[in-house]
Amino acid sequence: MKPSILIVDDDEVMQETLSDVLRKRGYEIFTVGSGNGALPMIKKNVIDLILLDMRLPDIDGLEVLKKIKEFDNEILVIMMTAYSDVQTAVSAMKSGAYDYINKPFELEELKLLIEKGLEMKSLINEVRRLHRQQKENYQNSHIYGVSPQIHYVKELIGMISKTHKTSVLIQGESGTGKELAANAIHYNSHRSDKPLMKINCSAIPDSLLESELFGYEKGAFTDAKNTKKGLFELADSGTVFLDEIGDMNPFLQSKILRVLENQTFMRVGGEREIKVDIRIVAATNKDLETMVREGFFRKDLYYRLKVMVVEMPPLRDRLEDILLLSNLFIEENNKEFNKNIKGFSDEAKKLMVQYSWPGNVRELKNVIERAMILTDQEVITPKHLPFELKQTEKFIHGNTEHEISEKTDDMSLENMEKIHLSKVLKRLEWNKSKASKNLGISRATLRAKVKKYNLLEN
Repeated sequence: MKPSILIVDDDEVMQETLSDVLRKRGYEIFTVGSGNGALPMIKKNVIDLILLDMRLPDIDGLEVLKKIKEFDNEILVIMMTAYSDVQTAVSAMKSGAYDYINKPFELEELKLLIEKGLEMKSLINEVRRLHRQQKENYQNSHIYGVSPQIHYVKELIGMISKTHKTSVLIQGESGTGKELAANAIHYNSHRSDKPLMKINCSAIPDSLLESELFGYEKGAFTDAKNTKKGLFELADSGTVFLDEIGDMNPFLQSKILRVLENQTFMRVGGEREIKVDIRIVAATNKDLETMVREGFFRKDLYYRLKVMVVEMPPLRDRLEDILLLSNLFIEENNKEFNKNIKGFSDEAKKLMVQYSWPGNVRELKNVIERAMILTDQEVITPKHLPFELKQTEKFIHGNTEHEISEKTDDMSLENMEKIHLSKVLKRLEWNKSKASKNLGISRATLRAKVKKYNLLEN
C-alpha cells in the first residue's frame, strides 16, 4: 500500500507543485486549504504524514497540530514555516511535530525529510509489532506443563502480574525455567509495554556489575569518557530481572536494598539521587535462607525480595510433563532439522520418565536435540539416548539391563513408579524425609504420590 500524505496549505500553487512531485515519488496525496479542513480529512482517510503550513487563513498551525495529535498521535507532522516563524516551529516540535522545514525550500530537501520520517515510522511500527508478538507469546505462556506443580506456578504468576511494584523472588534449580517465569511476570503485568532489563549477576565481575546496574558519570574512573545509564535507569517504568542474585557481593546487595526501599540510586561517581519506578524480579538456584544464616547474604535484602516467592519445580517432580515437553521439543526440532520424527519407542519413554534430570528442562531439551540428530527413523529409541539415561534402572534397582527389560516390558509407567515408591518407602521404614531425599523429590510431591497410589504403611 502506498504511503499517504496530506498537504495542508492555502497556497494553491504550493499544493499543486508538491502534489505533482510527491505523486511521481509513489505517494498517495490528499490536499486541503484550511486548518479546519485537516481533521475531517484524517478522520475519513488513513494518513501517514502531514505537511502542515504554520500560517493558515482560519486557524493557527500549532492549534491544528494539537488537534491532529489528540486524534492520532502516530501521524507524522512536518511543519512548513517562514524564516520568521522558526521559534514557533521549535515550539511545534515540542508539541509533537516530527520536524520542520523553512520556506522557500528545495524540493529535494523536502523529499529526503519525508523519506526519513516514513522510514522511521516503518521501523517504529516493526518494533511495536515484534514487541506485541513477544508480549502475546509470553501472555500465552512458554511455561508448558500439565502437572499440578506447573498449574500452581502459572496461577501464582497470574496473581503476581496483577500487582505493580511487589518484588518477586524466583527459586529453583538450574534449568527449571526461572527466566521464563520472570518474562511471564513482566509481559502479563501493567508494565508490559515498558522495558524488561536482564542481567546475570554471576556472569559479570563485581567491578563491572555496579556500573552495569547503576551506570556511571563521566570521569568516574579512568575509562569513563562519557556518562552511561545503567539497567535501573534504562528500565524506568518497567522491570529489572536480577538472575543468580545469590552470587552478588554484600556491597552491591546493600545498594539493591536501597533501590527496593526508596526507588532511588546514584550512578558510580554521581552526586545526585536518580528516581525510578521499577519492579525488581530476582532469581537464584541457591538456598538464600542458609546463606543468610551463614552471613553470605543480607537478611534485610532477603526478606525485602521474598515478598512473593515463585518456586520452580524440578523436572523430576513433574513426571506428567516429561513426555509432553519432549514432544514439544520434537516438534520444534522437526522444523529445524527438516525431519518427521513421531515420538519415542515404549522403551525410550520408560527411560525418559525414570531418569532424574539433574539439568531439568534445559537438559531435556539438549537430550532431545541430540537424539534427533542421531536418528534417521520415525521414533527415538534407547540407542539414540545418552548413556546416563540408559543406566537409570541400574542405579535404582541394581539389576542388569536384561533383567529390567524382562520385568518392565509390559508394565505401565504408573505401575513402575508405584512399585519403585513402595520399595523405597519400605526400605527406609516409611521415613518420608529420607525417602524424598533418596528419590530426589520434595516431601509434598512424595505425599501426593503416596495418596495417588494409595500406598499403605505395613
